Amino acid sequence: MRVEEKERFVQVSTSDKKSYLFAKRVIDISFSLIALIVLSPFFLLISLLIKIEDPKGPVFFSQSRAGKNNKEFKMYKFRSMVSNAEELKEKLMDQNEAEGPVFKIKEDPRVTKVGKFIRRTSIDELPQLINILNGNMSLVGPRPPLPQEVAQYNSYEMQRLKVVPGLTCYWQVSGRSNLSFEEWVNLDIKYICNRNLFLDLKLILKTVKVLFGSKGAY
Repeated sequence: MRVEEKERFVQVSTSDKKSYLFAKRVIDISFSLIALIVLSPFFLLISLLIKIEDPKGPVFFSQSRAGKNNKEFKMYKFRSMVSNAEELKEKLMDQNEAEGPVFKIKEDPRVTKVGKFIRRTSIDELPQLINILNGNMSLVGPRPPLPQEVAQYNSYEMQRLKVVPGLTCYWQVSGRSNLSFEEWVNLDIKYICNRNLFLDLKLILKTVKVLFGSKGAY
């Protein structure tokens, strides 16, 4: 259950030092550009596997997400579901296993065989390197939510949108989908209050360690 008392909270402050934000952006651009070049053959392989299993749909899946200050942008992923996944979502709403304004099913029937693998290994998230290069995402930051999820946020939860969203954060290295929505939000607020370059690098390294075979990924 979401704690309504969170409505009565102290506004969190963020680290907006120009030196930190500049260094963070330099790291984002450098890492994402190098990674996109190095991983291009791997991207091609995953694209072929997706098209072989389900040739009707596109290789990439783009979706509107809420960024910093609730500004919407298109976030990219490798498609891990059947081509008509969004149409089937309404029929599955009563099977939602997540708390709060989030939709997740551990054994989602819309996920393809290739999709299960790239989700479990987080490979499906790699196209977000393009978002990072474009500047609407960062390597580290709260995961960007869906606009319809944000519409259900209370004032405390809205603070997740005070910074540029990221590819990874505390949630990715702390249990992922096994965490409740309230725990997820609290971890994001923790990051926003304490973020610095050392913490960013620490979370990136931890993410690499749990990237393959994360039990909380679905």
